[in-house]
Amino acid sequence: MDLFAKTLFLCLALALANGAPAHPQVSAAQDAAVPDRCAGIEFDAITPDENGITFFFKGPHLWKGYHGPAQLSNEFFKELDDIHHIGHVDAAFRMHNKENPDIHDHIYFFLDDKVFRYYNQTLEEGYPKEIQEEFPGVPTHLDAAVECPSGECTTDSVLFFKGHDVHVYDIATKTVKTKTWSHLPVCTSALRWLESHYCFHGHNFTRFNPVSGDVNGTYPKDARNYFMRCPNFGHGGGSKGSKCSEVKLSAITTDDTGKTYMFAGPIYMRLDTHRDGFHPFSITRAWKEMTNGVDAVFSYNNKNYLIKDDQVYIYKVAVPHVLVEGYPKTLKEELGIEGRVDAAFLCPSEHTVHIIQGQRMVDIDLTATPRVVTRDVPLPLSDIDAAHCGPDGVYIFKGSQYYHYESPMIMAMSKIAPVPQDITSEMMGCED
Repeated sequence: MDLFAKTLFLCLALALANGAPAHPQVSAAQDAAVPDRCAGIEFDAITPDENGITFFFKGPHLWKGYHGPAQLSNEFFKELDDIHHIGHVDAAFRMHNKENPDIHDHIYFFLDDKVFRYYNQTLEEGYPKEIQEEFPGVPTHLDAAVECPSGECTTDSVLFFKGHDVHVYDIATKTVKTKTWSHLPVCTSALRWLESHYCFHGHNFTRFNPVSGDVNGTYPKDARNYFMRCPNFGHGGGSKGSKCSEVKLSAITTDDTGKTYMFAGPIYMRLDTHRDGFHPFSITRAWKEMTNGVDAVFSYNNKNYLIKDDQVYIYKVAVPHVLVEGYPKTLKEELGIEGRVDAAFLCPSEHTVHIIQGQRMVDIDLTATPRVVTRDVPLPLSDIDAAHCGPDGVYIFKGSQYYHYESPMIMAMSKIAPVPQDITSEMMGCED
């Protein structure tokens, strides 16, 4: 199987572990003390493991992933109970420090004045330790903790929360700077998810800037709408997903930072963050002007080109995405073409965008001003929905199937379409 397909399959298969199946009900035969997170509870700690599966802790119980019943924590991390017998976790986080593989992706749990370090659900030798021994300057009896990689914070860091104080621990220098974020709710747990940082309080969460603590947007929000599947909550209201035979994509692109976005109707999903799960968001969350979805997307020179009808919207690749001044412009103004665009793709390190219109493909030189059409060829396929080009070639999506070509040149020269392959539940999280 080709690399792009393998990556796509892996991202979406892992998503199923964290994703959005129907909410399970706790049976009457189970212990009445078993908590139901859909009732609206406050978590003690939240952390992903080395495989990207997120654990939610409450008292002596945990949930593995965004769905499934509560289970006893000591079934996974038995020493937390065997050694301390306190029945809860104060804080937890997954370490991010690629410079030190001995600790990168290891999970740290904090209980009173002790810290436990696990990898593959196995307690490492020498633990538990005093928190001060492992993290000098960090207080005991914490409320929450979360990783903050370099680029999101100034250096690879860990944020430790206690009340309104945030203790920023620099992993390399082992120094602590303390800030007071009185505007932020007291976090009982925290999570880094899809390169954003979240403070959980009660059954709500607030997204915050990990450097300044600033909160942008409307918060708090109910965690049941985003981090679990509950009846009458979430984007789908607890309803079943689409059948694989009904899947219809709108566009796919990979930008210069390596982020891969898949668009379908009014939503988009990130495919490169499989360790954080696979989650749909409204397109307007990232590209606020795109209120009617997109027809085609491609990325070039640190910009995303989103096409809808006869308009081209160009956004800077940044967080948040910022519309370039003067846009949108018409297809004629920007690309020198007219008519509906069905799909578009640009191969890595190239300057030619391939535009599919009906059963034709036109190539446009993006280095030319004004834009120049360098090739116009017929295709053996029609009614194409989306296209993507990566190191392993071109992938053309049509309905619930996709086609693979080794290169745009082979695609342009082909008189017969390759054998189609079906989109599966492992690829899209749809139902067979």
